[in-house]
Amino acid sequence: MMNKKKNNKSQPVKEILRPVDQKFQSLENTFVNKKLRGLYALFLTLLLFGIMGMIWMIPFPQFDFLVRNNMHTFLNWGSIFIAVLIYFYLKLAPTLSYAILFTIGIMSFFIVQLEYVERDGGPAVWLVCLIIALIGFFGLVLTTKKEPKALVPKDVYQLILIGPIWLWSSVFKRLNIKY
Repeated sequence: MMNKKKNNKSQPVKEILRPVDQKFQSLENTFVNKKLRGLYALFLTLLLFGIMGMIWMIPFPQFDFLVRNNMHTFLNWGSIFIAVLIYFYLKLAPTLSYAILFTIGIMSFFIVQLEYVERDGGPAVWLVCLIIALIGFFGLVLTTKKEPKALVPKDVYQLILIGPIWLWSSVFKRLNIKY
């Protein structure tokens, strides 16, 4: 009878992974080349910035009640995109969503700076963001080709969708911050 109890204790307890951990584990298993993480971070950041900037620049209906002292608010398609993105990440991992929100805040600042440059006669923001997004996308595609196993488009899509929060999880792990 004691042997049965002893055997039960010696069996490893199967850890139940949260949905976010399952998604991260899937990315870890797909994108195994750790030397490419820096390139993934760079190209994902460029892609996210470019997409956000292009969405930001889609004309948004102007409502009189949103205009104060001839200043428009930050209500635009980009802010709606940001809200949806943050909600998606908040459902996955609340703590990591704050890191993404911080990242998006910095990106928003630079998009507004690009708007000022365009206003002063510089290139169109949507064009700059399109070029940045294309660099990010093709950089990701070329970088994923260096992975040991061939990837399917679903893997690249998952990297684009979950990748930013996955990269932040690596930072949190190094800093021993639970997410």
